[in-house]
Amino acid sequence: MKLDFLPITPAEMKERGIEQFDFICVTGDAYVDHPSFGTAIIARVVESLGFTVGILAQPDFRSLEAFCALGKPKYAFLVSSGNIDSMVAHYTAAKKRRSEDAYTAGGKAGKRPDRAVIVYSKMLRRAYPEVPIVIGGLEASLRRFAHYDYWEDRVMPSILLDSGADLLTYGMGEKQTAEICRRLAAGEPVSSLRDIRGTCYLVPTRETPLGCAECPSLSLVTEDKKSYAKACRIQLDEQDEVYGKTVIQRHGDQMLVQLPPMYALTTEELDRVYALPFTRRWHPSYDREGGVPGLSEVLFSIAHNRGCFGHCNFCSIALHQGRRVTCRSEESVLAEAKMLTRDPRFKGYIHDVGGPTANFRQPSCQKQLTAGLCKGKKCLAPKPCPQLTVSHREYLNILRKIRALPGVKRVFIRSGIRYDYLMEDKDDSFFKELVTYHVSGQLKVAPEHCSAVVLDQMGKPHIESYLRFAERFYRTTRKVGKEQYLVPYLMSSHPGSTLKEAVELALFLKEHHIRPEQVQDFYPTPGTLSTCVFYTGMDPYTLKPVYVPRSAEEKAMQRALLQYFLPQNHRLVRKALYRANRADLIGTGQNCLVPPEPNRPQKQQKEKRRRR
Repeated sequence: MKLDFLPITPAEMKERGIEQFDFICVTGDAYVDHPSFGTAIIARVVESLGFTVGILAQPDFRSLEAFCALGKPKYAFLVSSGNIDSMVAHYTAAKKRRSEDAYTAGGKAGKRPDRAVIVYSKMLRRAYPEVPIVIGGLEASLRRFAHYDYWEDRVMPSILLDSGADLLTYGMGEKQTAEICRRLAAGEPVSSLRDIRGTCYLVPTRETPLGCAECPSLSLVTEDKKSYAKACRIQLDEQDEVYGKTVIQRHGDQMLVQLPPMYALTTEELDRVYALPFTRRWHPSYDREGGVPGLSEVLFSIAHNRGCFGHCNFCSIALHQGRRVTCRSEESVLAEAKMLTRDPRFKGYIHDVGGPTANFRQPSCQKQLTAGLCKGKKCLAPKPCPQLTVSHREYLNILRKIRALPGVKRVFIRSGIRYDYLMEDKDDSFFKELVTYHVSGQLKVAPEHCSAVVLDQMGKPHIESYLRFAERFYRTTRKVGKEQYLVPYLMSSHPGSTLKEAVELALFLKEHHIRPEQVQDFYPTPGTLSTCVFYTGMDPYTLKPVYVPRSAEEKAMQRALLQYFLPQNHRLVRKALYRANRADLIGTGQNCLVPPEPNRPQKQQKEKRRRR
């Protein structure tokens, strides 16, 4: 059976009898026609409206000719860097160049440029000056305002200004993109599209709309960190589809205008998106390179929800997908599961039934449906809100039905679960079945740290919640006769963490016999609250100072403390312990983290510590 991909070459365009595309999607990813890839979703949604759509996947960013390969679209170019930010795709938290790119054929790095949205937009403007350019996806979405750029170590203007695009869509863009496409096709000029939720545009300051929440200007946030923190708070506070206002920010003689967030897709609308005719494969032109590695992670996984009311400060999900949780229907999820069982590549294992947070399937409370989510507050941190509505009944029912499908051997949950939310459920049915049926030997959870000081800066629950969960997890695991383990995600060098807190975490790990194989340095990505704190050194809600580890040396020491047990880290750990005045943890005693320096008697080391 021939699979019906969208055209990516002139030959495929000709084969379909298309002389000129209505819209062309330009993406920094290889073309994978799967609903886990944003470009695939947007392209299929636009196609479902009756338009012809071409995919310009990873065009050679050094060649203007490459951007003309599919010709000029009738209405617009829709531009994205791909599933992830191009700078995150290219660089580690230490700003070292990555050697692999999971969203490129063969996993090869280098097929997309740094700051892909800006580069692509400028090339398209050179090639077709008169064609509207609409930018979207994660990279554009999180850079819609003036923002601190970690890689340049400076504040940069809105990506709308740098890219020269006409319009920016932020968030999950199906609804706003559909409206843009319909109105462009109806003959409206792109300059008139100034009333579509979930979009941003630039206008001369004299055309600024009234009744807006105004952020400090680009010049102010560049010169003054307190102004930057205030701007961040305004942007976060208005990120709600119920009460969010239009937000403006002056950029020289132009005004950036962000209209309120687009309304989240309803269950019925989400179902329609996932029912679109995705081939669920990479384009066959990538076969000779071994395909696109990023597909293997999601090929037999099911996304049942969107949004996250957990809203960790370092995470971009709430800014992009929103804090309001929406979900697909049981029928839609089961239909996808049945489809997977008919795939000849299926071996009986569904790798995940999840989403941003796997065990969310409803709003955190009923109030938010009419009043929105509370400004400046968390639903789960530092403690669960008394108004929190907790139920796993619907999610559990779906998992049970998938487990019962012919051909399904196991159903795993691999995307993150919020254990603090789970512990609030008075019905223990889901907990028992999670442990019994849905853990593939290891369950990944994200306590991130143990210090209350750091966890408060992260917007995470305090460590006691994790300890209660871990005790119950292992007790239940033993009861069902299994050998399973928790794999905690941990983060070093987050704002608020001094060496004292890093030592506290190392001692916590030692006490609880946790030896993490990997640890993640805090990565200041655009738009998040934690990145604001990293840049300004202050909490945007209180404007009080927050300690920020900045030097490469201190970051290395904090990271080494989390893996204090590795011999290659001993030198750095000793250095960190001396600096934190915890040299008592160097030695051979039961409570020590690292042994004394080799070839140096312990008496000499004590004298060295005394002199320090």
